[in-house]
Amino acid sequence: MTGTRIPAISLSSWTASRDRDVAVELVQACHQIGFFTLVDHPIDPASIEAYFDMVRAFFELPTEVKSRIDKRNSRHFRGWEQVGAELTDNRVDYREQLDLSTENEPYPIDALPAYLRLDGPNQWLPEEELPGFRETVTDMLDLLEQVADTLMEALAVGLDLPSDAFTVAFGERRHSLAKLISYPPTPPGEAGVNSHHDAGFLTLLLQHQVSGLQACGPDGSWIPVPPTPGALVVNLGEMLQSMTGNYLVATTHRVIAHQPRLSSAYFHGPDLRAGITPLDLDPRFAAAVAASPRHAQAGFMAQREELLAGATGTGSAPVDVFGQMLWNYYRRSYPENVRLHYPEID
Repeated sequence: MTGTRIPAISLSSWTASRDRDVAVELVQACHQIGFFTLVDHPIDPASIEAYFDMVRAFFELPTEVKSRIDKRNSRHFRGWEQVGAELTDNRVDYREQLDLSTENEPYPIDALPAYLRLDGPNQWLPEEELPGFRETVTDMLDLLEQVADTLMEALAVGLDLPSDAFTVAFGERRHSLAKLISYPPTPPGEAGVNSHHDAGFLTLLLQHQVSGLQACGPDGSWIPVPPTPGALVVNLGEMLQSMTGNYLVATTHRVIAHQPRLSSAYFHGPDLRAGITPLDLDPRFAAAVAASPRHAQAGFMAQREELLAGATGTGSAPVDVFGQMLWNYYRRSYPENVRLHYPEID
């Protein structure tokens, strides 16, 4: 891996063999750059195309229809948002989105810690507005979860852990996220989504025909991640960075779209209460981190208070629980929504 291109990984090379050497190769690719395209996976191209037909149909609905499920209506941060509603690194993102999460039974509205309040229902349009949309989206997210579980197993083996180590750590009430995204052409000097790390364990991204995604390489240069028909793009999240003691680092990335662009991101996540402190890995992994300034110095996305104090980027300290990491994301990205629903803890 030279840092100038994104590697391609075959999922079937793992599923057909469960060979430890294959798992080690996957972990090495993740250690080097933390971004790859996944081929030979079980989601067929026809299903992906049908899914994007539904995604496009949603964003083509009139604004007055989409606004019925405006994210500002949801204390769980679910729903549709217009272009410019989200901030990344305290800068406006130029994209329109529909945000969904795992639909767990909500905790009480005053539950503590506050991050428990993120569990709850999605907002869906009535079936007659877009027949088949909810079923198509839910089916695709289920398939992506299965692919992520398979990768999670391979990563555990490649890190010399039991194959179910991450599955056990995920707990009983998983909380994964999804973003269905429509990018208009990015204004000069701005970004469709500004440079950032993802929360969560892994992100699985579907890109539809149009480029714009860029990953920050080991040398600091921006590497285009063009769409490959039928392939998924996979990148590492801050949860995995924390649990591996920075051996697997969440790669900074951004989107600059030169023409209208559709994508869909699935963020694989555990129970909000799941601990994300470093696991007890073989000492050679810590030695590799110590020997690499890029890994040893890698931080986490700034918290809201740090942004208000003038900090930017990914120099923050880790947290101990996944829910707190996710709560930090919503507080820095949707401060108006937080003030609307949780003024007492803003």
